[in-house]
Amino acid sequence: MMLVRCLYASRAAKPLSPHALDVILKQCLKNNPGSGITGLLCFADDIFVQVIEGGRDQVCELFNTIVRDDRHLDVRLLAFEEIAERRFGSWTMGQVNIDNINPGLLLKYSEKAELNPFTCSAGATMALLDELVATGAISQLQ
Repeated sequence: MMLVRCLYASRAAKPLSPHALDVILKQCLKNNPGSGITGLLCFADDIFVQVIEGGRDQVCELFNTIVRDDRHLDVRLLAFEEIAERRFGSWTMGQVNIDNINPGLLLKYSEKAELNPFTCSAGATMALLDELVATGAISQLQ
């Protein structure tokens, strides 16, 4: 099987309640393991950033489902690449609470102390996500 990684960003179509976000995350936990999908989801203000890893067909199908999901607007593919190994192999899905992130870490990778993948490179976004994982700012959902 060929492994791929997809990095995308989108905006929430309407303000998300904690319950609505919980529903999305529970869907990930329910559906992703059976498809061999791993990754992480970061949500801040109205912006989603998600990394999806797995087989090419499974990742493409999931991305197409997300594009058609009316909870998302402005879905933008930031990066799609073949990978030798998963970065988030033990993660069914992770979650970031952006409020707990040091503003200096955000400034390291973008113009302002905010999460905005629409204004920075895919490489910078991925580097930020890697650093969030390394510093424990991302909690793994069970």
